[in-house]
Amino acid sequence: MSPLKIKKGTTKHSAYDLRDPHAEAQERHTLAVVVDNEAGVLARVIGLFSGRGYNIESLTVAETDHEGHLSRITVVTTGTPSVIEQIKAQLGRIVPVHEVHDLTVEGPSVERELALFKVTGQGEQRIEALRLAEIFRANVVDSTLASFIFEMTGTSEKIDAFADLMRPLGLVELARTGAAALSRGAE
Repeated sequence: MSPLKIKKGTTKHSAYDLRDPHAEAQERHTLAVVVDNEAGVLARVIGLFSGRGYNIESLTVAETDHEGHLSRITVVTTGTPSVIEQIKAQLGRIVPVHEVHDLTVEGPSVERELALFKVTGQGEQRIEALRLAEIFRANVVDSTLASFIFEMTGTSEKIDAFADLMRPLGLVELARTGAAALSRGAE
């Protein structure tokens, strides 16, 4: 008999769970980073992730204080707790970075994403798309005889669910902003 050739590790589809039981689980974290609004800062922050092989699930950047020349970078990433701590420490060492907040562990926060959906269809498909848009509180921002563009704000899960329902009805294009998040409360 030949030996079984099973690769180390597993996927969720495998009948064999060969993962290390002592390995740390992957966690999703939302980081808010306040930086100087100057050329090259975003490249340095992103370089930290790419240079170490860390994944970025979502990234949003905008100026938040025009007079103080500050911008806020919201990064959604995954990793083990030790990797997340390493990311936060390394971000804090970059010179133009003023603050690093892990909104996932610092308490309750609000996270939203904006998405635009282009849906084409005729007859019953158009009616069903409009009905679902009303249920999901999506706004029609453009309409032609052959298509709609819906605008929706919500959690990533809500946007994913709406996209899944729109695919059979004629979803042809989807644009997402990425997560924007703030901690709840007075501070």
